[in-house]
Amino acid sequence: MNIPNVLIVPYPVQGHVNPLMNFSQKLVEHGCKITFVNTDFTHKRVMNSMAKQESHDESPMKLVSIPDGLGPDDDRSDVGELSVSILSTMPAMLERLIEDIHLNGGNKITCIVADVIMGWALEVGSKLGIKGVLFWTASATMFALQYNIFTLIEDGIIDSDGKCITFH
Repeated sequence: MNIPNVLIVPYPVQGHVNPLMNFSQKLVEHGCKITFVNTDFTHKRVMNSMAKQESHDESPMKLVSIPDGLGPDDDRSDVGELSVSILSTMPAMLERLIEDIHLNGGNKITCIVADVIMGWALEVGSKLGIKGVLFWTASATMFALQYNIFTLIEDGIIDSDGKCITFH
């Protein structure tokens, strides 16, 4: 039986990369191989922070990168611009990466775990016959709040701007 090779796709900011990196390490402990996909910009930062650690070519976790579509001097703190660029650039790049992994005799991708903000990665996987799941990087409390916003509005707890409605 082949060892599962899970492709991980985080949103390229620290608060999303770190939880998915921790999750990836747990999957490795349970016998999975990991292909961790960062943007080129984030990949360089991760590799610089890991420069002092030894590199192992046979490591079960392979760190790879694809372009986010922004130039080297563009402001990646502009989340709107970054997100638009990611959506217009990264799906085709991810598809090409997966195809290259499969063509070059690498351990085929068996599953995709995508940050919930990077849900388009599951569409890429589906196109290539790979199943996937979304990963929520924030707290369960935040998920519950966002999941129930419409109910809070319908029940008159908050208005459509998120402001509490005062009861008299």
